[in-house]
Amino acid sequence: MGTQEIAGDLDAANLRSFITRLLHDLQALEAMIEQGAIESGKRRIGAEQELFLVDRSWRPAPMAIEILAEVDDPHFTTELGRFNLEINLDPLELGGDSLGRMEHELNALLAKVRSIAHAHGAEVALTGILPTLRKSDLDLANMTPRPRYASLNAAMSKARGGDYEFRLKGLDELILKHDSVMLEACCTSFQVHYQVAAGEFAELYNLAQAITGPLLAAATNSPLLFGRRLWQETRIPLFQQAVDTRGASHHVRERSPRVSFGNRWIEHSVLELFRDDLARFPVLLGAPIEEDSLQALREGRLPDLNALRVHSGTVYRWNRGCFGCLGGKAHLRIENRVLPSGPTVLDEISNAAFFIGLMSAGPAALPDLPKRMPFSDAEANFLAAAQAGVEARFTWLDGKTRSARDLIGQELLPIARDGLRKAGVVIADIDHYLGVVAQRVESGQTGSQWLLHSLAGMRGPETKHAVVGALAAATVQRQWEGRPVHEWTPAKVEEGMTAALKDLRIEEFMTTDLFTVRPQEPVDLVVNLMDWKHIRHVPVEDEQGCVIGVISWFDVVHHYARRGSLGDDSPPVSAVMQTKPATVPPETPVFDAIALMRRDNVASLLVVKDHSLVGIVTERDILNITAHLLERHPELE
Repeated sequence: MGTQEIAGDLDAANLRSFITRLLHDLQALEAMIEQGAIESGKRRIGAEQELFLVDRSWRPAPMAIEILAEVDDPHFTTELGRFNLEINLDPLELGGDSLGRMEHELNALLAKVRSIAHAHGAEVALTGILPTLRKSDLDLANMTPRPRYASLNAAMSKARGGDYEFRLKGLDELILKHDSVMLEACCTSFQVHYQVAAGEFAELYNLAQAITGPLLAAATNSPLLFGRRLWQETRIPLFQQAVDTRGASHHVRERSPRVSFGNRWIEHSVLELFRDDLARFPVLLGAPIEEDSLQALREGRLPDLNALRVHSGTVYRWNRGCFGCLGGKAHLRIENRVLPSGPTVLDEISNAAFFIGLMSAGPAALPDLPKRMPFSDAEANFLAAAQAGVEARFTWLDGKTRSARDLIGQELLPIARDGLRKAGVVIADIDHYLGVVAQRVESGQTGSQWLLHSLAGMRGPETKHAVVGALAAATVQRQWEGRPVHEWTPAKVEEGMTAALKDLRIEEFMTTDLFTVRPQEPVDLVVNLMDWKHIRHVPVEDEQGCVIGVISWFDVVHHYARRGSLGDDSPPVSAVMQTKPATVPPETPVFDAIALMRRDNVASLLVVKDHSLVGIVTERDILNITAHLLERHPELE
């Protein structure tokens, strides 16, 4: 639905002109529906594959523009991040071996881009969130240099009026701020399209909404972000918060995020979605729209509805209605956006088969859906799947509670099988693809569970850098072997031992579990903290959380050597601390940090970003880093 041809910040006159075109597009679409001008009787399927580019260190490789130029294929296009690409598959008529042909085309296109990536020292990775992503990778320098993305970032940042805030709790907790929409670049998906007739859109869209929770539960592949264990499909809350233009308010007001599941069943047509999007979300981007869609209809021409496409490209429903033109005819599609990229092409096509089979079974498979399931239950099921994956429990039809595994295995897979059979898909493909989903759900080893199980097996002396590198390396190696994820063996730390030394950054080795004090607190507190937590350096922060000093074990010993034993009149930390601590940003190369500590003869480095403390590196950490480098690169000895 989106388009790359957009205009920057709109003045008042251009904004009014664009909204007028947008209103005309909605009126034109309504007329086309009433006149029967939307194609019916055809069932086409399609997909979009988003992917990561990674370097030999398994880190994001910001070379999409260079690779895209060499690929020179209209199937490929850019994404927000310079380390992302998107592949658009050809639409196929559903039936026969269409699922097998979709898999074959995707494998061929991936082989093409991989060959070119290899020539650039890069690799292709299919995963919902790349385990090796660092916050420093999300700098604006890594935004794809296209006007659409810069304008989108500027418009959303202006609408929000401040930093983007992200809060998420799973097994671990993540609280952070970011200054752009680049957090969106952390997320890659496998989006499936299903063509529908105008008259059946409402019922089939509601069906898509109802099955989204179980569909996602069977397919989760994104449990980690910046090394933190969060939701089974962390893409869901991350994407919502990454482009959320709502700011905090003192008053309770109903305001929808631009990424949402929706708020009700629809009753009549796709127009309800488009009208609701315009009613709830101000226009962020415009485009030079020359065509008046109503005039085009009067002249017997098929309008492009470009204004509608532009606005729809800034509103991200998890199931989205799409308008398109193919072969001189207009059509409608339902785009499912919840499925993550990876772990393998076979897993992705199997997930698509599950969705397409359920959609092909039609409303009769889940009759009287809006009457038998409150919309809030469908949304709750979706969120439960994102949080718990195959271990989720759902409130299903008529208020019955079902486990994800039982609902998928006992009810939904048979429905999907029947839907694909009625659509004319060959039995061998039905058995093959739905069999993958069945075995994955029965075993419980989704992509998310494989990542978490592998992570748990590598806990211990290994650095965070080594562990996430091994996860990324093992993912890439296994996905191109072709076996589905439920057959994968756990990742081993040795699989990631190809990192280039120059690419190692201090944020990969720093300690982030920090204990700090304030300048007015007593030094005796520092002594006890050092004893309790077995640390030798304690950063000092002011009331606003800004770093103003550090106090070391040597500082404490030196102070009490002059003063005597501890007593009731312990001085404040400000009297003992070092007021000009050595600091570095998190993206500092490891070798530069070591050189700085040696040059200035300091025992610790505070890692600071925007005046806020994010980590600390001490002599002990340097010893661990040195041991890690020597182990991985013995040629350095």
